[in-house]
Amino acid sequence: MNPQELKSILSSGLLSFPVTDFDAAGNFNAASYARRLEWLAPYGASALFAAGGTGEFFSLAPDEYSSIIKTAVDTCAGSVPILAGVGGPTRQAIQYAQQAERLGAKGLLLLPHYLTEASQEGVAAHVEQVCKSVNIGVVVYNRNVCRLTPALLEQLAERCPNLIGYKDGLGDIELMVSIRRRLGERFSYLGGLPTAEVYAAAYKALGVPVYSSAVFNFIPKTAMDFYKAVAADDHATVGKLIDDFFLPYLDIRNRRAGYAVSIVKAGARIVGHDAGPVRAPLTDLLPDEYERLAALIDAQGAQ
Repeated sequence: MNPQELKSILSSGLLSFPVTDFDAAGNFNAASYARRLEWLAPYGASALFAAGGTGEFFSLAPDEYSSIIKTAVDTCAGSVPILAGVGGPTRQAIQYAQQAERLGAKGLLLLPHYLTEASQEGVAAHVEQVCKSVNIGVVVYNRNVCRLTPALLEQLAERCPNLIGYKDGLGDIELMVSIRRRLGERFSYLGGLPTAEVYAAAYKALGVPVYSSAVFNFIPKTAMDFYKAVAADDHATVGKLIDDFFLPYLDIRNRRAGYAVSIVKAGARIVGHDAGPVRAPLTDLLPDEYERLAALIDAQGAQ
């Protein structure tokens, strides 16, 4: 799949990031992960991102990373494209990027570099080096210490033909509008704020109709129904799901830092697709929070 074909796929539909399966000892569970992907693939997501933020990329060892990407690519061959998360220090990100390309990933999501602060030019150089290390399409994730301006993104677009997507995890509406207006159709634009459904209608109005859904991991039918309602401007359905599910869900998620991942793994366990515990430094939901989430999920009915 060439970068422009990937860009076309990412320009419509719902995206999601499967959680990564760990066993009781905290080791990668390839068999359970493959079963998860087999369950999720038929629900209609346009693409799935292996080892992304929700997949706990930040906690993975290099050998585990290879196993995760290979399992995802092999399991989903012919059904749904797999993009691989890459990130961290530039040379490490390049190693992961090249490995993902060799293993058959159709594209990459370039997560932010390590925690150090850097100039705009330094961040742009990081993105450019990763893009030029592979031939597959790359989506850059503007989040935390990666905050590229419209001018620098335009320069990167000129220098890196395989940079085909921009994912927003900042929620800066002025910046998002400026990027969308300046770059036009050069990129595929993805909404990437945690629990993106809450922002989906607003981002669609900005010209960003595509987003990644974390709750697709445990209520895939509801996630697809919500996406279709947003696409159809079905405000009644959107409002009801936000009131009945997403706002109460946010109340649990916002209780502790890191719960954006922990609550998704709890949801997967509740619906019978246990992915094991989260890894340190994340912590799992407390029992009462787990019960509250179970009640919210049960109210959504069979998936």
